[in-house]
Amino acid sequence: MSTIVVTQARSGSTRLPNKVLLKVKDKTLLQIHIDRIKRAKLVDDIYIATTTEIGDDVIANLAENLKVKYHRGSEDDVLDRFYQTVKDIRPDFIVRLTSDCPLIDPKLLDEVIVEAKKLNVDYYANIIEERFPDGQDIEVFKFSALKKAWKEAKLSSDREHVTPYIRNNSTYKGGNLFTSSNHNLKDNYNHVRLTVDEPQDLEVIKEIVKDLGLDKDWKTYADYYLENEKVRSLNNSIARNEGYQKSISKEKNN
Repeated sequence: MSTIVVTQARSGSTRLPNKVLLKVKDKTLLQIHIDRIKRAKLVDDIYIATTTEIGDDVIANLAENLKVKYHRGSEDDVLDRFYQTVKDIRPDFIVRLTSDCPLIDPKLLDEVIVEAKKLNVDYYANIIEERFPDGQDIEVFKFSALKKAWKEAKLSSDREHVTPYIRNNSTYKGGNLFTSSNHNLKDNYNHVRLTVDEPQDLEVIKEIVKDLGLDKDWKTYADYYLENEKVRSLNNSIARNEGYQKSISKEKNN
């Protein structure tokens, strides 16, 4: 069963412009992200899904330099961008990542893929119940589920964020359109931020990498974060999934 990672990357960001091109230890966040994905053993191929905006020429060029395939599509309809990236390949499973998560754990990535294939559900992720750190979000779904969502999803929040239509209509959420299950974790690390949305997040990543390097697992990074109040205080007031919540609020106000 073929498994392809598709990671979102664009230069446009209202909170932190060009964030995936910012550097830590002379490497862009996008390169760190891709380098760590390449260490996963169960990923058959990697695609960067970026936009057709002129500003994202630099993303396409970086993809070529990193020897990673890419597709350019809609800036706002990210669900369409995802579907167009894989529609001709039709992989059995697609892994959705976002490139503002530079410290994504390749071992965790393999763990989630293994369970997704074993359960053979339409959607399997570690975010239905958020117990992993923000920045370790991994979603695995079947191509058939993506195609159905692409055809049926109408809300802008479902188009902008790719998977809400699948997740919210799945069995784990009480729906009946898609089968699903959650990758569980006994301890709760959902208050740990290892993602980069704001300038403060970048400072956290810099501190972590300075002390621990770029090759540790998610738990080592998360425990460091929790044990260092100075680091933790930099970004622990930032809300998780702020972008999706903004999309929901915008729909309610229209």
